[in-house]
This record gives sequence, structure tokens and C-alpha cells, in this order.
Amino acid sequence: MLRVGVIDSGPGPEDQAEDARAFMADGSAVPALPDRLGHGTAVAAIIRRACPGAAIIHAQVFDDRPVTSALRVAAALRWFAAMGAARPEVICMSLGLSADRAPLRRACEALVAGGAVLVAAHPARGAPCFPAAYPGVIAATGDARCGWDDLSQLGPALFGAWCNSPEHGPSGMGGASLGAARIAGHLAAIMARTGRLDGPAAIAALAARAVHHGPERKRGHG
Repeated sequence: MLRVGVIDSGPGPEDQAEDARAFMADGSAVPALPDRLGHGTAVAAIIRRACPGAAIIHAQVFDDRPVTSALRVAAALRWFAAMGAARPEVICMSLGLSADRAPLRRACEALVAGGAVLVAAHPARGAPCFPAAYPGVIAATGDARCGWDDLSQLGPALFGAWCNSPEHGPSGMGGASLGAARIAGHLAAIMARTGRLDGPAAIAALAARAVHHGPERKRGHG
């Protein structure tokens, strides 16, 4: 069964909560609590819609506010890395942090070097955010040009996707967050057919399916 790791706010009602873990800044892990934000639940729903057979493995790094730290995300990434052959085919991070932190960078580098496919949210415009800006990480955002099945390529490893979701609402569920979930869903569906891909192959598969190239053009008024 294809597996997708979701580093977010934890398991929702349709998830296997017993497999989920919550990660602390000191690197420790405890059983995850039910999702209190709804963000992780929405991300998982988008991935399941794209790839109904996917098993979602939740790593909880948000509590009751949409705020986390590089240390918590890095701990979750190390947990997935330690799974070895059972590591998820895709790891989705519908989140972004403003600062480059060494523990997060190292955790991403180790997974990328091992062939992992990491997807992280990134705004279509503006300053870089992390982990999306790290080499080998697939950066993802929402693109208003994209229907459910569409993809856009905005940069060498920056892709846009559908983000017009009924779940779009509070708790940080913006276009980049939902776009990252949709990109992860695209990759899960692709790998359900092809088998596991590494990062460069995953980027090539997305690029081959892109129907829009370059950023959205904003139309002026008046």
C-alpha cells in the first residue's frame, strides 16, 4: 500500500490514529492527539481524494494553534527517515517557516540523499520559506489557473496546483498549504501506478504533466 506522510496538525476522524505520533521540540515523541485545527484533516482529505488507496501516516507538529518550530518538524522527518524501507513514498509538509534552521536543513538533506520525496508549501511570490527552499525539496503552492487535474511549473522545483477547496478557511489553510497537499496527491497517484520515485524523478513527472508554465499574470484594473 502506498504511504503518504503528513507533517501537520494530526489525525482526523478517518485516520489511523494509533499510527500517529506527536513530536516535541526536544525530539521526543508521544501518541498524537486528535486534530484540533482541522488543517491536517483537510490535507489528508485532499490526498485521499487524489489517491483513494493511500495510507496516511500523521506526524503532529501543531497543537491548538497553527504555530510550530523547526525542531518539531525536524524530529518528525527523522521519524520517517528511521522507518527505512517502510518510509512513506511521499512526505507532505503544508507549512513554511521563515528562517533557515540547521536541524531542519540536516533532516531534509538526509532524506533527500536517501531518495525521499519531500513536498513543502511555498508562496508563489515573496521571500523563501523553509523547508521548501532547501535543495531537493519540491516546493508547492496554489495556482488559480489550475483545475483539480492541472499542474503548473513556476520554477525548476516549484509547482502550482488546485487550491479551491471547501475546506479553505481559517487555521492557516491558504493557497500554498492546499496546493502542497494537492501536489502530494498528484505524486501519490503517480507512484500508485509507477512505484516509488526519487526526488529528481518525481520533479520530472510533475514537469511532464504541467499545463501552465511561469507565474500567473496579474491583470490590472482601470
